[in-house]
Amino acid sequence: MGLSFNNSAIDDLKSQINIVDVVGRVVALKRAGANYKGVCPFHNEKTPSFVVSEQKQIFTCFGCGASGDVIEFVKRYYNLDFGEAVEKLSEEYGISVQKNRFGKDREKYYEINKEAARFFYRAFTEQKNPGYTYMKQRGMEDAILKKFGIGYADEKWDSLYTFLKSRGYEEKVLLELGLISESKGKYYDKFRNRVIFPIINTSGKVIGFGGRAVGDAMPKYLNSPENRVFQKKNNLYALNLTRQDIGKEGFAILVEGYMDAIALYQGGVRNVIASLGTALTENQSKLIRRYTKNVVLSYDADSAGRNAAMRGIEILTREGCKVRVLHVTDGKDPDEFIKKNGRDAFLRLVDGAMPYIDYRLDAVRREHNLDTEEGKIDFVRDAAGVLKELSPVEADVYIRKLARELRIAEGAIKMEIIGNTTDAPVSAVQRSVRREKEAVRDALSPLEANILKTLFINPSLSERLLDFDQVISSTLGQKVKDILFELYGLNGDFHLSQILDRLEPEESEALTAALDNIAVCGNEEQVFDQCINTWQIQRLLEREQALIDRLALADEENNPESIRQLTEQLMEVQQEINSHGGRK
Repeated sequence: MGLSFNNSAIDDLKSQINIVDVVGRVVALKRAGANYKGVCPFHNEKTPSFVVSEQKQIFTCFGCGASGDVIEFVKRYYNLDFGEAVEKLSEEYGISVQKNRFGKDREKYYEINKEAARFFYRAFTEQKNPGYTYMKQRGMEDAILKKFGIGYADEKWDSLYTFLKSRGYEEKVLLELGLISESKGKYYDKFRNRVIFPIINTSGKVIGFGGRAVGDAMPKYLNSPENRVFQKKNNLYALNLTRQDIGKEGFAILVEGYMDAIALYQGGVRNVIASLGTALTENQSKLIRRYTKNVVLSYDADSAGRNAAMRGIEILTREGCKVRVLHVTDGKDPDEFIKKNGRDAFLRLVDGAMPYIDYRLDAVRREHNLDTEEGKIDFVRDAAGVLKELSPVEADVYIRKLARELRIAEGAIKMEIIGNTTDAPVSAVQRSVRREKEAVRDALSPLEANILKTLFINPSLSERLLDFDQVISSTLGQKVKDILFELYGLNGDFHLSQILDRLEPEESEALTAALDNIAVCGNEEQVFDQCINTWQIQRLLEREQALIDRLALADEENNPESIRQLTEQLMEVQQEINSHGGRK
């Protein structure tokens, strides 16, 4: 879950920071009347069209259309999310920003994990140990081991437990974080005689650990359990170190394990991330999409790796990513390959990675004998299931390719696709990614509370909310929405008690308190419609004000073309406001 902040705290932060100072650190600005101008950092241009208004505390580019306040600039320039941008600004300027009350316990968890990471690192670096010997045998350099904070958990039963107890930490929290275990009233270390891989999020917080057995202990890899600060589905290994390289290279290489990521990084391939040993999740794909839409999957070539690649393709393409698949030659993993053959050889494999459509068709092809007529027919029937999911242009390209390969008429393949989709035309698998407005509220807004109240009275309204899901923007609201959508999808119904059971105690209390203050009185559909209309007007008014500010800058810069375009947009927005009754 991302960070959430109090609205007034955000306003206070922005009031203490001058956008000209923040932008001026990375963009050469020159005063131009009341404003400042420079070359836009978000697109290539020779004539400066990037304007920063000190008076309005906004930036805008009349070339590419980028605009916003100081937080939006930091988000865009450094590839951060809203919470990370706020934290970066608050730390750089020494300004305290109040976080919402649901995250108040997290700092203690992060502190304990940090202490544990330091303990493991000292054990790894300050004395001879099997963990260090193992990593050196794997060809890891000291500088890289330090960069990733690699540690060692010794073979004793209570080293970490004794250390953390001496620091005053309670067993209850240590158990929840998965640092210790308990049996018959006795506590002992969970990680023993293992190389430790700290898992660090993009905010630089240690959220969990992976431990690789040095000896014959099973399982070979042991990971922290899911807890309040660590959810595998929401994080990717090494992203904290490689996100800027991903942005620079324009694509991410997604591997399966810690060692693959570290070895590629050491070998000079630094736009790499790993999926924490679990199947890729929708949340992880959203996280990747924040930094790039281009992904190369580098999974093992065995059946498990191929199945994982197929699942990854489905999830990533659904998120709007362009996916290619790389299988390392000779059955080796990326770790072994790059150590033996070097960076250039691995990058040649990347250049030759197979587009996801070809990969899926190739998987179908391997199941059939194309030397026989029967095999060709069965292959075309199965391939049609892949082709029907493509956009019309993509389908047309691959229909022609298959027709040439198999010496079958294009029309026959098209008819096979139509025959497999009697109730739906060929649909596009690439869909634009909807970016939700980040949460800055401390709790549910009255508007959100009213909408959720109507849903608990009439769950079928959830289907109508799908078209307006951005109306729920607070951290708590989004969590409740995700749960009820999941339950509605499974059962066609949900109850408030089911949602409360899956929330933290303080979240349940906040949700109950918000709903108790609302009376819908049997007209839930009317209340729902009124809430949606109010939200739409609010968004339009925000858009109107942003256009007015940009129009004023365009006028000051004497930019006739931008003035014309912005005026047309403003008139359209104002007409829409009136159509929603916003000017009455």
